[in-house]
Amino acid sequence: MRDYFSVIKKYADSEGRARRQEYWMFCLINVLISYLFLFIGEAIHDDYALFAVYTSLTVIPSLMVTVRRLHDTNRSGWWMLVAFVPLIGAIIGISVMMEDGTSGDNDYGTDPKATPGSI
Repeated sequence: MRDYFSVIKKYADSEGRARRQEYWMFCLINVLISYLFLFIGEAIHDDYALFAVYTSLTVIPSLMVTVRRLHDTNRSGWWMLVAFVPLIGAIIGISVMMEDGTSGDNDYGTDPKATPGSI
């Protein structure tokens, strides 16, 4: 949950770098909360309103953590556009997100693994 809330706190911050753990934990918790709202919405018959509100509130943090994750691999945030390439784009995008970050400093900041207090 710490990684999820750290992404939410950096709501519109595309500066710096995000470790794999921060990115993937945010994705996991985000999906779980989304499904929770889907199930709650289904139970109270609200036609996906809760899910739509939650999704709209987390679009920007999701994009920003993706940009910071790309920065950790020393890539520009524009690499997100590779997802629009049919079929191969998703494969390339997932493989880039699974790569280990650049050791030491890179063009986008200091190594988050080397920062005291980060896990």
